[in-house]
Amino acid sequence: MKKRNYTLPIEQEENIKITKPMDTAVGVAAVTASLVQGYGQMDWIKCSKAFLNLNQTKGFDCPSCAWPDPKPGARSSIAEYCENGAKAVAEEATESRVTPDFFAQHSIAEMNTWSERKLGKSGRLTHPMILRKGATHYKPISWDAAFKHIGKKLKQLKSPNEAVFYTSGRTSNEAAFLYQLFVRQFGTNNLPDCSNMCHESTGTGLSRTIGIGKGTVKLEDFYVADLIMIIGQNPGTNHPRMLSALQKAKRKGAKIISVNPLEETAFKKFKNPQEIRGWIGGGTTISDLFLQVRINGDLALLKAIMCVLLEMEDENPGTVFSQDFITKQTKGYKALVADLRKQDTSALAADCGISLGEIRQAAKLIRDNQRMIICWAMGITQHENGVDNVQEIVNLLLLRGSIGIPGAGACPVRGHSNVQGDRTMGIWEHLKPAFKEKLESTFQFEAPAKTGYNVVQAIQAMKEGKVRVFFSMGGNLLLAAPDTEYTAEGMRNCDLTVMVSTKPNRNHLVTGKEAIILPCLGRTELDVQAAGKQFVSVENSMGIVHKSEGVLTPASEDLLSEPMIVAKLAKATLGKQTKVAWEKLASNYDLIRDDIETCISGFDNYNERVRRKGGFYLPNGPRDQKFTTTDKKALFTVNSVPNNTLKTGEYLMTTLRSHDQFNTTIYGDDDRYRGIANGRRVAMMNESDLKAAGLKQGDYIDLFSHFNGVERMAPHFMVVKYSIPKGSIATYFPEANVLVPIDQFARESYTPASKSVVVTVRKENR
Repeated sequence: MKKRNYTLPIEQEENIKITKPMDTAVGVAAVTASLVQGYGQMDWIKCSKAFLNLNQTKGFDCPSCAWPDPKPGARSSIAEYCENGAKAVAEEATESRVTPDFFAQHSIAEMNTWSERKLGKSGRLTHPMILRKGATHYKPISWDAAFKHIGKKLKQLKSPNEAVFYTSGRTSNEAAFLYQLFVRQFGTNNLPDCSNMCHESTGTGLSRTIGIGKGTVKLEDFYVADLIMIIGQNPGTNHPRMLSALQKAKRKGAKIISVNPLEETAFKKFKNPQEIRGWIGGGTTISDLFLQVRINGDLALLKAIMCVLLEMEDENPGTVFSQDFITKQTKGYKALVADLRKQDTSALAADCGISLGEIRQAAKLIRDNQRMIICWAMGITQHENGVDNVQEIVNLLLLRGSIGIPGAGACPVRGHSNVQGDRTMGIWEHLKPAFKEKLESTFQFEAPAKTGYNVVQAIQAMKEGKVRVFFSMGGNLLLAAPDTEYTAEGMRNCDLTVMVSTKPNRNHLVTGKEAIILPCLGRTELDVQAAGKQFVSVENSMGIVHKSEGVLTPASEDLLSEPMIVAKLAKATLGKQTKVAWEKLASNYDLIRDDIETCISGFDNYNERVRRKGGFYLPNGPRDQKFTTTDKKALFTVNSVPNNTLKTGEYLMTTLRSHDQFNTTIYGDDDRYRGIANGRRVAMMNESDLKAAGLKQGDYIDLFSHFNGVERMAPHFMVVKYSIPKGSIATYFPEANVLVPIDQFARESYTPASKSVVVTVRKENR
């Protein structure tokens, strides 16, 4: 059996402290943490300027999550940001610098012993750097030489498909559009992005059932909703600004059902720091009903709820299911009902770990409240049955007619600031025929038709030696991806890896035979080009496109913007093969937006509308019950309940964020809400499981996963007794990503199954 083991270094032996999880989210503690982060990395003048311009009409959009602003058409009130947003800004606007002298002092071997937190805290990158083959240190390289070197490597490839071009969700619309245009003119659709690893299951499931891979609600729908279901999502840590919308909904009378394996603090109470009572009051109770579902028990729960609703419909026909809507707007209803009648509701209850009484309680709330929004995130999508989970959510909404009406609909909550916008701009391994035709007619070239690699396929291709150049527009793929050692081997197989970055990360240290770092402007910084000061645009979770304009002095005079990096790379690589005036576009982003308007529907009068306060909504047919499937009908689907049976000694592990991180960026070692401090290598387990395994809190264990003949090991995790269903373990990523198999992913979407990994444990002998 093959064995893999990749252990992220820690700064020193962790001294983990366990206290009681908090009962209230945000409040004074969050404000304090934000200020500590901000003033700890900037002087008070710069910090104040940054925070006062965060999420403002004449300022910059938050570089963390994609939750929309609370005042449509006006952007935000002062201090409309969360703790995570403040930390992200502080990390980007830090006064610390990573200069050529820094790299001269610190070797790759030395930096590889640093924790991810220490790497990130090193500061902002200031100059382009190159790691030559066999070298121990990065050395400075001029911009022109860097582009010439990369272009030469790309032109020497036997096929454009030997290159992969990755994108993170922070990239702006303008940079993303130029990037995909360059890549396709180069001749490949190898455009994997972070969507592949998070909401690809959402896009696949929604596109099939309602015709668009995006949510259908606006923020104002939360304020008129009667019922909100939050399933597989932890808003307190991952999307804290969502809590103010939930608070407003509660005050208007909405009920909230929370579904999750862990009872997160945000499901309990929320203190809004923008209110006096958020400082001195008791807070707003969020959940009316909390369902502590087993890991990957969501589909069984949803099906059980629909079975109970069917019983109610049979008793009083036409009073539960929205029959008029179903008849006029949907297909597949009879097949769904036939499947529900075959189900054993008691067995479904056992599968999901929720009592029949609680299931009936949830069903009654859903029966009595048609204006229902269902929100979800990675707890739904990152399973082998992730697409099925999304489709089952749609089934429930369609049965109640809870889509395309005020206060109702589907709400996938995106986890990165412009991940949805990047996909809208064409960052995707699939090139749709209509978009292909527009690109070709506008820019006079023949775009590649062959589907490119998604993230999983790209990593596999690198591992197999089929990819020679890996180029990353932002991000830290090594730590975001599954199967860390496998991914690292793939990176090392490349001839050249190139990272467009603002700060050091692990992908700068685990590289191809050669590596180049291209430092770019951050979202917070002034972007001045030949045509003057520029702004970029982004798309939030609810399809609003709006501007973002940096205000801070750049960290270095040697930084380039992402659009200019793409333009210079395209010029160096394509030469006379392209008719695009790349540097002209990158000198005036209005010209890029003109081309976006030409090529992508919904962007009419782009430059004029994006300058309006609050931006503009993109078209969304299902939002108005105009379903954009082939036959213009919403589709019911029949989805099978996954088999989550475990053998003796096996557990189902889920990976999650701590409260002190954003994606792979680690801000600190404390998970304040869960009561875990001074460390990250923890395994949260049920008390009865601990007793059965002869373990106690404070013991250390090694974790193992076995899949397709490979044993993966993650050593040295401290056991923490936690409120989590039996047979479950919760760990943090990226520390536990080594256990997620590269070849275990959601059917159809290829989203890694990071939320349901079968593991075993062994007590550590030290």
